[in-house]
Amino acid sequence: MNNKYAVIIYTFFLVVALNGKAQDIHDHEHIHDNHKTELGIANSLVYFTGEQELSYGLHVHLVRNIGHSKFSAGLGYERIFDEHKHNTVGIVGMYTPIERLHFSLSPGIAFEGTHPSEKNFAIHFETTYEFQVGNVHMGPLLEFAHDSEDYHISLGVHIGLGFK
Repeated sequence: MNNKYAVIIYTFFLVVALNGKAQDIHDHEHIHDNHKTELGIANSLVYFTGEQELSYGLHVHLVRNIGHSKFSAGLGYERIFDEHKHNTVGIVGMYTPIERLHFSLSPGIAFEGTHPSEKNFAIHFETTYEFQVGNVHMGPLLEFAHDSEDYHISLGVHIGLGFK
């Protein structure tokens, strides 16, 4: 993907997130509305350290809270729209030490769209800080990921929708 398109996409999602926060700055209530399940989508710029390449990444996860605790678990999928068509599927473990701050660890399997039979172990570590915007929560995210091929770092916007 051409780097200028990745920057345009990232800037769009950042502006949407900041605009939503400005409109809802007065909301200091409990952010999760006591939801048990979250569908999260993350749009990000992804930098591959080995290739020194910048791409657009999309991450989707579905997690469920474990017994009203600070822990959640579920499934995740990441797609990076680069020349290799990088994909990762994994389980997600999430910890929320304080309201609005989340740490996720996701071990899984990475494969490229050009070689789907060549699978590698991958691990992702992500942190997000979110703000309530209407019925949605969103905020910045930072992710570090490793597989046998490379490391990548993602910076973007997480958007989540909670369900009871």
